[in-house]
Amino acid sequence: MKRNTALSLLSLMLATAAPTLAKASTITAPAVTRSAPGELTVAWTDSDPVDVLVSSDPTARADQMKLVSKADKDGHETVPVQSGQRLYFMLRDPSGAWVRVGERSLPLMQASNFRDIGGYPAADGKHVRWGLIYRSGGQPLLTDADVAQIGTLGLAHQVDLRSSEERALAPSRVEGVPYEAIGYSMTSLVNGSAPANGDAVYRKMPLMLAPHLKLVFRDLLARDGAVAYNCSAGQDRTGFVTAMILSALGVPRDTILADYHLSTALRRPEWEMPKIDAAAHPGDAAARMFAKLQSNPAAKKPQPLKTADGTAFLDYAFNEINSKWGSVESYLDREAGVSRMDIAKLRAAYLE
Repeated sequence: MKRNTALSLLSLMLATAAPTLAKASTITAPAVTRSAPGELTVAWTDSDPVDVLVSSDPTARADQMKLVSKADKDGHETVPVQSGQRLYFMLRDPSGAWVRVGERSLPLMQASNFRDIGGYPAADGKHVRWGLIYRSGGQPLLTDADVAQIGTLGLAHQVDLRSSEERALAPSRVEGVPYEAIGYSMTSLVNGSAPANGDAVYRKMPLMLAPHLKLVFRDLLARDGAVAYNCSAGQDRTGFVTAMILSALGVPRDTILADYHLSTALRRPEWEMPKIDAAAHPGDAAARMFAKLQSNPAAKKPQPLKTADGTAFLDYAFNEINSKWGSVESYLDREAGVSRMDIAKLRAAYLE
């Protein structure tokens, strides 16, 4: 099934999906978008005809996938998808070069920023594998259907980056996944009841989140299933941890920042925290902070993660690392216990 509207969706697709490329290819701009509740559209650009294959297995070889269009020349194909199903496409040109691409953001009803970080270009000309590493915001308001869909991802670990107060105010609804967290107070990250984001917050992250990174990297190195991690908004603490994972995998800095900035478009603040009554939580500074934010109309709209001059907040964390540790690799080794040998193992496991 094809639609003439697919090409017009290309720019949106590029913001929500990214490919995995296996060898030199003339296929460019491959992307997947949910063009309707029950269908996905994959689009690409190539001067040659392309075979389109599909599978629910992100590691499937071409001979294990279903051919949905052969020698396709128009650059787009629409495929039905069942509720809760994850599909991954392979685009293959006559030279044998192929591209793997999937839907970046999970189409959950009441979630924020839940997405796959697969597909990004990484070390040695390889790309991050799909279906193994997920980042997200808080999950206290997931629907039963959302919980069921997350249950199909094969998660072996969930690391909650949130403070003790946030976890008490908004427990995760993800079920059946080993859950890990480290207790700390929200006041160690922010000061005041409605903190401004930016330099002061991000420069604290390398030391504050080092214990969490130890958990995340330990889980990744276990290689016993997919790993998910989250904070409340899925953008700041989660953005920092994602940057460290992608850096370890050799993903270029501009790509890391592009993934970071996706958090603005994919964030849904209304599903990150239940309605908080500060009076019901006397003496809880975090409850007061979130109640104040919820009463502020401006806080209901995601704000860009950069200064007025365009500096990404994440750059402040990178600057702190460079200043105190010299490099991300040195920081990970000294503070998170991730050695050079560990990075080699991660690249062998999570790149294709």
